[in-house]
Amino acid sequence: MRLTTFFSVPLAVLGLVCVTSVNAQGSGTVAKVNGVAIPQSRLDLVIKAATAQGQPDSAEVKSALRENLITEEILAQEAIKKGLDRNPDVLTQIDLARQGILIRAYQADFMRNNPISDSDLRKEYESVKSQMGDKEYKARHILVETEQEAKDLIAALKKGGAFEKLAGERSIDTGSKSNGGELGWSSAAVYVKPFADALTKLKKGETTSQPVQTPFGWHVIRLEDVRTAVPPSFEEVKQNMQQRVLQRKFAAMVESLRKNAKVE
Repeated sequence: MRLTTFFSVPLAVLGLVCVTSVNAQGSGTVAKVNGVAIPQSRLDLVIKAATAQGQPDSAEVKSALRENLITEEILAQEAIKKGLDRNPDVLTQIDLARQGILIRAYQADFMRNNPISDSDLRKEYESVKSQMGDKEYKARHILVETEQEAKDLIAALKKGGAFEKLAGERSIDTGSKSNGGELGWSSAAVYVKPFADALTKLKKGETTSQPVQTPFGWHVIRLEDVRTAVPPSFEEVKQNMQQRVLQRKFAAMVESLRKNAKVE
């Protein structure tokens, strides 16, 4: 029922085959496996990916990554010997991998060439703040599959049933049922509209008198408390704002490309 809020590299398998020492290779090659050179550029790329994931830029990591590339080259050569490089499914997977790499490269190029000004980011920030509103709500809910189930729960609550106990027993929302249906503090804007509309109409301590339907199912909602919202500072969410604006611009560009593409 909640919307998204606004705001490794494997180790080598060693000892499969004897390979030429790295010191014997030219500056552009890290090793040769059965006469096939592994270029330095390949090792540089995996080192860059590893450090981006938090691996230390150490001699030990570089050595392990080199050994991993050697193992991968050995296995790739064996696959080719078995003719797997001609398997239609394998060829399709290679095509998909190539396409994915090109798409990611295009996205990265788009981001580099479409910088977002601080002025645009501040406009986005103010827009998001406006959407989030000036209040936060602490709510509980019980989610069930049918309207009748929700009506039965409301009747049980009116007879003195404990909301938390019923949520633990009956709710199909696995993320909140173990906490008695508690959803924590959030702006109403993070919920789907029917849920948000029902929540904001409640007074503190009240429970919905009628089931609330959303795409997730049927809800019984209780408002625990309300407080004034304190939004994060611009600097705290600046990077998030940049991603939002870039994603919107990229989506618009993709839509434009689709309109101009000849699809048969």
